[in-house]
Amino acid sequence: MPFWRLYYHLVWATRRREPRITPDIEPQLYRCVVDKAAELEIWTYAINGWTDHLHLLVSIPPKFAVSYVVAQIKGASSHYVNHVIDPGGDFAWQQGYGALSVGEAHRHIAEAYINGQKQHHAQDRTIAALERAADIDEGPTGLGLPPEGRVREADLPYQVVDIPF
Repeated sequence: MPFWRLYYHLVWATRRREPRITPDIEPQLYRCVVDKAAELEIWTYAINGWTDHLHLLVSIPPKFAVSYVVAQIKGASSHYVNHVIDPGGDFAWQQGYGALSVGEAHRHIAEAYINGQKQHHAQDRTIAALERAADIDEGPTGLGLPPEGRVREADLPYQVVDIPF
């Protein structure tokens, strides 16, 4: 078993950002999401959202792609809403999602942001970058590796320090 600490702040919205996550369905929907995550051996640290989207802080084993996990959870939860909570309903998620990596030292900050979703939205104090979910691939911007494919220590935007292990 490999050693890993991979944390992700995931966000996805309802189809057309319709306000479909009502107080009546929210607890059952969130329970379904957490249960599906557990079935996939995903650790869930926080879940919360607003009427048109949800946030999830999870730890995903390296054997799974983030896209696979999101697809499984979105599929299971929309099926659950349409067949158990609201039979015959037309609940659906948008096609895309947002995924941000979170360092272990900052996990508590992400948890607090997610747990405070209702307050953030009610007070219009959200952080736009953490609320983003898109249908198209919007990878990171920046230069990345130099064209010759190597990184020199002088090119690094941080100080190299000795790791004590």
